[in-house]
Amino acid sequence: MEKHGIRRFDPQGQKFDPNLHQAVVEIPDPSVPAGTVVRVMQPGYMIADRVLRPAMVGVAKGGPKISAGDAAANDGPAA
Repeated sequence: MEKHGIRRFDPQGQKFDPNLHQAVVEIPDPSVPAGTVVRVMQPGYMIADRVLRPAMVGVAKGGPKISAGDAAANDGPAA
């Protein structure tokens, strides 16, 4: 399929994106930020930049939410 430009994607550990993922279930998991893909039931497929089939995923709920400011602070050097 790669020969025809179709690629498979597995969003495990990524932030949920409704344009690429279809949430099937919410999973209580306080160890990861809310809105993180914690289970992939079915991988997704894309052709170039277009989604052929969204990935069916389970999304974490109940964990801490990460804001853009917190993410930038976490990327900086440790003091």
